[in-house]
Amino acid sequence: MEQKEKQRLRLLYLMKIFLEKTDDEHSLTAKQIINELSSFEISIERKTLYSDIRLLNEFGIDIVKENDGRDRLYHIGERDFELPELKLLVDSVQASRFITGKKSDVLIRKLEGLTSIYEGKQLDRQVYVAGRVKTGNENIYYNVDSLHNAIGQNVRVHFQYFQWNTDKCKQLRHDGKIYKVSPWALTCDNDNYYLVGFDEELGEIRHYRVDKMINIELTSAARNGQAQFDNFNIATYTNKLFGMFDGAEKRVKLRVKNDSAGIIIDRFGIDVNINRIDSDWFETEVNVVVSDHFLGWIISLGDKVVIEEPEEVVLRMKEIGERIMGMYG
Repeated sequence: MEQKEKQRLRLLYLMKIFLEKTDDEHSLTAKQIINELSSFEISIERKTLYSDIRLLNEFGIDIVKENDGRDRLYHIGERDFELPELKLLVDSVQASRFITGKKSDVLIRKLEGLTSIYEGKQLDRQVYVAGRVKTGNENIYYNVDSLHNAIGQNVRVHFQYFQWNTDKCKQLRHDGKIYKVSPWALTCDNDNYYLVGFDEELGEIRHYRVDKMINIELTSAARNGQAQFDNFNIATYTNKLFGMFDGAEKRVKLRVKNDSAGIIIDRFGIDVNINRIDSDWFETEVNVVVSDHFLGWIISLGDKVVIEEPEEVVLRMKEIGERIMGMYG
């Protein structure tokens, strides 16, 4: 590149220097900035440098000027993302099960580019979550993008669905059946991404794990299921499900120890009804999809929660208890 062309890029290189080499704890003098620019084969006089800094400030780059004796020090002030916000994002990426280890590293490198090289080193850290296993499906990001596009374009999608077999190989479900679904929402639950949509064959709302979907194709056909989704609330839908397992939805009455109110509120939200029985117990009624996963959640709470109604759910819980006891007979 010719010298004249590089001079035209002077403001961009100057912005790059400020973004990468300065922060609240690291400033540069005018002389140091001129030296940094020289590494890009750009020469500049102090008077021109001061003018360029003013232009960057007018453009919206927050360059802070401070006096240190006879020197003026310059650094970037406010950024789009503060360091604590970037740390939170890095922790979320690193801890997310549905993001592969390889992609986690790529995303973290990109997040580091949003701050200075000094603060970026603080983002290069590992977050360990007990029992957390990263997905090995690199295609999940492209799956999510395709599904977002389908929702935005108001079209149906076709895909195949797989499960893992004992040989640790992907096995297509239902002999490679093509699922035909109108996508309406994407949600993250139980550390996995799910598509919520209207299944054309079943004629009802269903959900599918995005990392188990392959060969996704966007069709030219408009989505179905508008009536079902007119009053659809994704938060209400996921709160009813436990581990996104299907089952029949029931209104279940629970008797809960008072000191476990937080468990119920954490699961069903602050608006859940709580009716005090006495100094030890309260009752609540919740709408849930009654699956073995839900009943397993109740079992995990030990003697803190008891299912009172409906009777069919109580009987199902007793059957599970007897079955488990029989296994350990």
